[in-house]
Amino acid sequence: MGSWVVHHWFSILFLVVWLGLNIYLFVSAFLNFEKNEKYYYTREILGTALAVARASARCLNFNTMLILIPVCRNLLSFLRGTCSFCNRTLREPLDYNLTFHKLVAYMISIFTIIHIIAHLFNFERYSGSQQGPNGSLAFVLSSLSHHDKQGNSWLNPFQSPDVTVMYMTFTSIAGLTGVIITLALILMVTSATEFIRRNYFELFWYTHHLFVIYIICLVLHGIGGIVRGQTEESLVDSHPSECAESFQKWGENNSDCKHPQFEGHPPESWKWIIAPFILYVFEKFLRFCRSQQKVVITKVVMHPSKVLELQMLKHGFSMEVGQYIFVNCPSISFLEWHPFTLTSAPEQDFFSIHVRAAGDWTENFIRAFEQQYPPMPRIKVDGPFGTVSEDVFQYEVAVMVGAGIGVTPFASILKSIWYKFQREDHKLKTQKIYFYWICRETGAFAWFNDLLTSLEQEMEELGKVDFLNYRLFLTGWDNNIAGHAALNFDKATDILTGLKQKTFFGRPMWDNEFSTIATAHPKSAVGVFLCGPQTLAKSLRKCCHQFSSVDPRKVQFYFNKENF
Repeated sequence: MGSWVVHHWFSILFLVVWLGLNIYLFVSAFLNFEKNEKYYYTREILGTALAVARASARCLNFNTMLILIPVCRNLLSFLRGTCSFCNRTLREPLDYNLTFHKLVAYMISIFTIIHIIAHLFNFERYSGSQQGPNGSLAFVLSSLSHHDKQGNSWLNPFQSPDVTVMYMTFTSIAGLTGVIITLALILMVTSATEFIRRNYFELFWYTHHLFVIYIICLVLHGIGGIVRGQTEESLVDSHPSECAESFQKWGENNSDCKHPQFEGHPPESWKWIIAPFILYVFEKFLRFCRSQQKVVITKVVMHPSKVLELQMLKHGFSMEVGQYIFVNCPSISFLEWHPFTLTSAPEQDFFSIHVRAAGDWTENFIRAFEQQYPPMPRIKVDGPFGTVSEDVFQYEVAVMVGAGIGVTPFASILKSIWYKFQREDHKLKTQKIYFYWICRETGAFAWFNDLLTSLEQEMEELGKVDFLNYRLFLTGWDNNIAGHAALNFDKATDILTGLKQKTFFGRPMWDNEFSTIATAHPKSAVGVFLCGPQTLAKSLRKCCHQFSSVDPRKVQFYFNKENF
């Protein structure tokens, strides 16, 4: 536990500050509306529910201000590049941008529920005050519009006992926009679940763009001015401390207290949202301009297990290891953009991606390039964008774990290593790489067989056989495959892959692997990089904590996971 806190102290501090700001904004807004004399008469009708509604609204504005920033990928890439010389702990929050995005969304959902419940109480009390005793202060306040010829001093939006809560909800600006905001939020949150994103990405992608409607309605939500407070002039002429108890004599000739005048609470949401929204629009404009640049496809390769490799050229394109791009194919969908990790190295004169069939869009994409007749489908490319894998060369020892197509960022890294050795790059800080590739079927290993073979040969020629320790694990196998491999075990190369390293059957015993690495590198900083499922991430994260020494001068494992 101690080593975990040491590794993640800045991220913990970041979350504590964010939570603290939410608590501060809620409490300060609550106390402001509870004590503000401007809303004295409003509280006479609504009670504490008014302060709860306003406090939750302020927290909603604050979190809506933050929700777009973690998905401004150009901004994050810029910050990652700017902080490249910072301590890894200080850069860590950038690696969890989508996690923070989700946390902010959950916080918005929580405060939305609080806000809705508070306003339902408010609406019920507005309605009830119209039906209360004639001599009560609440009834008099609810009837004030009858004494105002200009119609500007009403306090209760329910102008008669016949107005129902349902009617006011769907006929007022605040009520109708509130309903739309809630529906949009429900659709965005429910469609963002892991199951929907993995199996129905298009549904997730389209519903998530309801955020435009959400923000527009949020800006319009306060225009109706349902929550009203006493005007500054009226506070001078009819201050609650002097006139509240003599409300029955308001407006009489022998009374110094006039009927109080009220005005709507000015809308505030736009003040919170305007800056990040402009930033997001600029981000989208930049990405749009970049995506319009011509992309030339130089090579198309179909690999086993329905994996498509595209090699491309684009003017001014510059990348780093482990980065990713967004790809759009207008012939399939004009609006959809899908992320793919770059599998090429920065040293190569082209950039490439590997696409595995994992949904309707990818299946149609692969099918479009499988066709033998021209013209070749036109694609658009946006990026590249930075990821945690960029930091791999910052560690003395790197452990890379890829599951299935999750090997792609490490293909880029391994290719770059090959070029660095070719060019005798003495600036390479990394002294040892452990590479684990876990696949369900044997055909998947053919995707990067040539790369691993080249690396084997290169390491032997340079006398650095120990630099790369790689292990391939096959999880989907039967007795025929295992028997065939056992009969040919004594051969110099593996019967399944043709590599010198034999294929293992089953899954890695991570406790043993980490124990071995910790023993071999007792005083090293070990970066553990994963591109794979969440279940595997939990196992690796646990091992990183378990095998990191309490003494910071000894071996420390730092877990890093790809997030798109």
